[in-house]
Amino acid sequence: MSLADLPPLREALAAHGLMARKSFGQHFLLDLNITRKIARLAEVGAGDRVIEVGPGPGGLTRALIETGAQVIAIEKDARFAPLLEALAAASGGALTLILGDALKVDEAALAGGQSAHVVSNLPYNVGTPLLIKWLTGPWTPASLTLMFQKEVAERIAAAPGSSAYGRLAVIAQATADARVVMDVPARAFTPPPKVDSAVVRLTPRADRPAPDRLDALQKLTAAAFGQRRKMLRASLKPLGGEALATAAGLDPQARAETVDVAGFLRLADAWLELRKTGA
Repeated sequence: MSLADLPPLREALAAHGLMARKSFGQHFLLDLNITRKIARLAEVGAGDRVIEVGPGPGGLTRALIETGAQVIAIEKDARFAPLLEALAAASGGALTLILGDALKVDEAALAGGQSAHVVSNLPYNVGTPLLIKWLTGPWTPASLTLMFQKEVAERIAAAPGSSAYGRLAVIAQATADARVVMDVPARAFTPPPKVDSAVVRLTPRADRPAPDRLDALQKLTAAAFGQRRKMLRASLKPLGGEALATAAGLDPQARAETVDVAGFLRLADAWLELRKTGA
């Protein structure tokens, strides 16, 4: 059996009586024209290793296999095991199925110590936690091509001063080059969600912050944007307040949404230095 011998996705879902589960944030992308475009945007091909989270019935998975990549699919919902196992059998060894929770897996171990790309139509309820895990954890993917709710995608790529700019933008842009590369309307999904979606392409930066600097950045952004209407001297008071902002070359009266990524990195450096000196 080959991929061409597999039934269309809608038929496969109907044959197994499968429907999307709201509790898992599932919305199926069954249009192979769209899934193939996402695979092209991911820029993966023969010889590449790809990790996909939440394949569901396997629409994007089929498109990724067609590129010649080796795909490792992580699925939490065991209902899809029969469909994905049939896809694995038809893939000629190109698909490995892992039944488990992507928030708990060790991607480095799955990739066998090799470089791997992440390409996923992420379940809505775990998209942001997974992104933070991949951007700040010990394992760094070669690239990430991920679908989110459009609002989340805009928050990832937002510029300082915009209403969407916040903690997610700072962490994403401090660790990767992030850009929205494709919009996907709600009607493209089964069942249609209440909002549109978008695909974000992230390429990890060569100058990705060291672990201690990244940890400081997470603490500072949590404090600064946790009270985003307050001035830095107030929102950062538990971490150094006015003295910290001044040490980073920032106006203590500025608000978090006006501080660019470079400014937050200076804050992280200043905070680490203040801790080192005990000031």
